[in-house]
Amino acid sequence: MQRTAAKRAFANVLVNTLIANVTTSFLWFALTFWVYIETQSVLATGIIGGAYMLFVAFFAMAFGTIVDRNRKHTVMVISSVISAVAFLVAGVLYLWQPEAALLDLGGPWFWLFSGIILFGGVIEQLRNIALSTTVTLLIPEERRANANGLVGTVQGIAFLVTSVFSGLSIGFLGMGWTLAIAIAAMALTFVHLLFVRIPEGNPEPDPNASSALDFRGSVRAIRLAPGLFALIIFSTFNNLIGGVYMALMDPYGLTLFDAQTWGFALAFASTGFLVGGGLVAKFGLGPKPMRTMLLVVIAMGLLGSVFMLREWWPLYVVGMWVYMALVPPVEAAEQTVIQKVVPFERQGRVFGVAAAMEAAAAPITAFLIAPIAEFLIIPYMDTAQGQRQWGWLLGEGEARGIALICLFAGLIMVVAATLAFFTRSYRKLTELYAEAPEQEVAGAEEEISDRTPDDDETEPVVTRRADAPPVVPGIPPESGGPRR
Repeated sequence: MQRTAAKRAFANVLVNTLIANVTTSFLWFALTFWVYIETQSVLATGIIGGAYMLFVAFFAMAFGTIVDRNRKHTVMVISSVISAVAFLVAGVLYLWQPEAALLDLGGPWFWLFSGIILFGGVIEQLRNIALSTTVTLLIPEERRANANGLVGTVQGIAFLVTSVFSGLSIGFLGMGWTLAIAIAAMALTFVHLLFVRIPEGNPEPDPNASSALDFRGSVRAIRLAPGLFALIIFSTFNNLIGGVYMALMDPYGLTLFDAQTWGFALAFASTGFLVGGGLVAKFGLGPKPMRTMLLVVIAMGLLGSVFMLREWWPLYVVGMWVYMALVPPVEAAEQTVIQKVVPFERQGRVFGVAAAMEAAAAPITAFLIAPIAEFLIIPYMDTAQGQRQWGWLLGEGEARGIALICLFAGLIMVVAATLAFFTRSYRKLTELYAEAPEQEVAGAEEEISDRTPDDDETEPVVTRRADAPPVVPGIPPESGGPRR
């Protein structure tokens, strides 16, 4: 493919996102490892995971509005600066207070310290929403599923790197040096962004968007695409079940491994993200991404119900690997559908609504399942009665209560995805995706390719890329005037 300015910009944005995702995930994983190792509390890790998702849910809609109202490059710079400042404040707090105070769940310093770190990580969601709309801006419609696969691959690389280095950093360096590394890496993303140029125009103001959230405008854009709201609801429910794994995956793994080994095990499992994202980048999602998504979710549910049936580390690690390989197709399918059926100038807000609803689901489960697991299910499975009733299926081991919870969570996921195939919303959205025309270039700007012209060419190769695609035909425009 010709290396146009748009393709170079997309590659640079992916690299920058990789560095930022590595940094925020590195510190979030490290915080979780550190708190669990020092407190041995499943409740504490559940609180951290749930608080992160609540932060995402609270800010995501405002993030979507910010993305739609500003240049994508500006949004990414803002994200880097705020995250770096948050991590710096957490570092000062760590130097100021003793570790005992920061690890006291009943004291204010634990909540403040964890909250500042999680806020710095949540701001990364602002960049991720901007990246989803940047795919629409820079990538032709027929290649967007592949581009979304590349985004999933980048996220997989970030997960792989952080899985290893978070465990090693906490195990060998401690929380203080871990914070220092995160601050330096986030500063690096800011410096790199200064040299990145995204070919984009200034977004036109939306006269109907009077508030920072613009909830009504976002809902209006979703309702204009029949079946899209059902897709977001299904993804929200899927995240509701995923919250079970979010709350219990680390405690289960840390019963099988020490922190350093668990980090390596997560790193191996996270290579599944690379494989899954790479397959989507290579082959796409097929003509019906909704069907692909539901089939993959069924497979995820079946897998999630069986990979803890025995307390055997190869079963758990291989099961996680396959599970993570199935995540990128699901996420890419939702993004690809939204990028085609929603007008570009509304996509930030739609992605923000989707992120808010989906993120709100996981903490509900995490906050519910962590105390239920710690105070009810795990103690019950340690009794003779629990072992007699479920031992034939779950075997013996220290974490059979966690295995029982994940068994039923996976089965619920299978049932939900199977029923979704028979809904009217699934049929309507599949038809809409198939029939929606590509958002045509509406006011292109010329970009000179750096490809060497062929022998018979006398002029530089010129490609054309829109500042932003126009509204999908049939959907009334939301902006106040003609597009430039």
